[in-house]
Amino acid sequence: MSTFNVPSHHSAIIARLERITSDAPQQWGTMTAHEMLCHLSDGYRASNGLITCRRVDTAFSRSVVRWVALHSPLRWPQGVKTVAEADQRRAGTKPVAWDADREELLRLVRRFAPVEVRVHPLFGPLSVDEWGVWAWRHADHHLRQFGIAA
Repeated sequence: MSTFNVPSHHSAIIARLERITSDAPQQWGTMTAHEMLCHLSDGYRASNGLITCRRVDTAFSRSVVRWVALHSPLRWPQGVKTVAEADQRRAGTKPVAWDADREELLRLVRRFAPVEVRVHPLFGPLSVDEWGVWAWRHADHHLRQFGIAA
């Protein structure tokens, strides 16, 4: 399983993020490439405790959905709504300047290193290892959304 906790996996995501362009067309969904950068940044901020997201987890999402998302080889489904705090059209960080927003995302990705169990809004408490898998899978999902394959 790919994870940010393996340096080569982490570096591969950074290389893919460096290839995204502001005019990259989405393969699905409605967010723009710029909104996606800010969405990923908000996710990494939440994983490191820099922002707090409203919890929407249930027993089902903490068990079955979490296992499928983090411990199975299945790709994440398209079109799943996110929490308001990570939705750029609601309460998430608004896109401002492409270069600055991309640099901020790259800074957050390079510094990604959860050191304790934190709560994911949908999956509930995640271990450091699970956060590493989440970080890779979340970025991979959205990079594929914009045609930036591995």
